[in-house]
Amino acid sequence: MAEWTTELEMPRAGSNVSLAERAYSIRRHAVRMGQVQGQGYVGQALGVADVLAVAYFHALRYRPEDTLWEGRDRFLLSIGHYAIALYAALIEAGVLPEEELETYGSDESRMPMSGMAPYTPGMEITGGSLGHGLGIAVGMCMGLTRKRSDSFVYNLLSDGELGEGSTWEAAMSAAHHKLDNLIAIVDFNNQQADGPSTAMLSSEPVTDKFEAFGWHAQRVDGNDIEAVRKAFDMARGLKEPRPRVIVCDTRMAKGVPFLETREITHFIRVEPHEWTLALEALEKGRPR
Repeated sequence: MAEWTTELEMPRAGSNVSLAERAYSIRRHAVRMGQVQGQGYVGQALGVADVLAVAYFHALRYRPEDTLWEGRDRFLLSIGHYAIALYAALIEAGVLPEEELETYGSDESRMPMSGMAPYTPGMEITGGSLGHGLGIAVGMCMGLTRKRSDSFVYNLLSDGELGEGSTWEAAMSAAHHKLDNLIAIVDFNNQQADGPSTAMLSSEPVTDKFEAFGWHAQRVDGNDIEAVRKAFDMARGLKEPRPRVIVCDTRMAKGVPFLETREITHFIRVEPHEWTLALEALEKGRPR
């Protein structure tokens, strides 16, 4: 069974920065990248920023200067179009330089609009077609277990991916193999390209389904940093030999009120001046 150590390898500079401030910075990085291209999956990045702040500045063990360090925890982005969110977190973590965000989505950039592992330090997998990430995580967990590694594997997936049969095949396999080093995180923002995910193909009751598959399941407000932190701590510290999942209910475009109220925010395009308004809205809500 994997044992959790509190001696995490993570950026030491600015260690007194709060998780709320980290989440603000992740949101700001994402909006600035959206401004570069004039469009993007910014709504998802704004919504999941609190979860990423807790992951990268509270839970994960990693070394920014050595992204292939064998002792690291693995963070798998199953949702390839959330790449802008992961880039924002990697910038804040010191894995990618902040000035590089100006290249977002351009030719030869290390930050293409859809995530591709060979391009980007700190990106463990290429999460293109939805539904593959959890299966990759299962294989990775099995490999780490055979190596007697105490590293955890995190897999961030979307509520839309719960409609993929391969996700549930992987969930069944994870429970069968008692993968206690696997923590799945479901970003449940209830929105897909065609409308609310619960209207397209409802996966409710989500936690009951995972529990029926043999997982330890929690559900929290994904924009409540303290609730997310406690959920991560419980998942990491659990002594039961089974996989764990944290379902995080998040709000699309969180932190930018005029985007939060839009009916469809799956892919955001705004007028050029509205990017500045979005940054101003984030600054207004910045934790003090």
